[in-house]
This record gives sequence, structure tokens and C-alpha cells, in this order.
Amino acid sequence: MITVYSKNGIPLRLTDERWIHIMKRHPEMKDQKDKILETIQNPEYILKGDYGELLAVRFFNKTPLTKKFLIVIYKEVSEHDGFILTAYFTRKPSTHRRLIWKP
Repeated sequence: MITVYSKNGIPLRLTDERWIHIMKRHPEMKDQKDKILETIQNPEYILKGDYGELLAVRFFNKTPLTKKFLIVIYKEVSEHDGFILTAYFTRKPSTHRRLIWKP
């Protein structure tokens, strides 16, 4: 298990179970764990999800799929706990979600 901190300073767990889930659902994410952690720590912006989750977004010029945005979906359960749900690359992030943080 790896712990990384969100922009709100909440520790987020990336468990072995979630990592396996990410790789099964999105095989292109294999060997991209560092990009996931970087996206959580230094997102370009954060969007609000439909069910209380947050979406950290960061653009990468080089991925296994060419230039793509990485979306990392996570949940902050309390001031002291949270977890990463999933992560995937996309050509264009959703435009209908509410922006909740941008530097």
C-alpha cells in the first residue's frame, strides 16, 4: 500500500487491491503508478464527481497512448483518511463537471 497526500492534505491510500483493479480495467496504466501519484500531489485542476468523489486531472505529453490527460478518482473520507478509486487516461476530460480547485 502506498500513501500520497491530496491538495487538501488528506492521506490517500492506493491499496494493492485498487492497483490490481486499475491495471485490469485499464491495462495501459501498467507502469504508470508514478504518474498517478504525481497527479494526486500536483494536479492541474480538480473536478467534483457525482457521488462525493474528486477527480484530479493532469496532462502528460508522453504516455503509453500518446499525449493524454490522466484522471485519478479518489475519495476523502475524513480529515485523516481517503483512498484512490481508479485512474485512467483520456483524450479530453469531462466538461460538465464542476471545477473545485485550480491554482
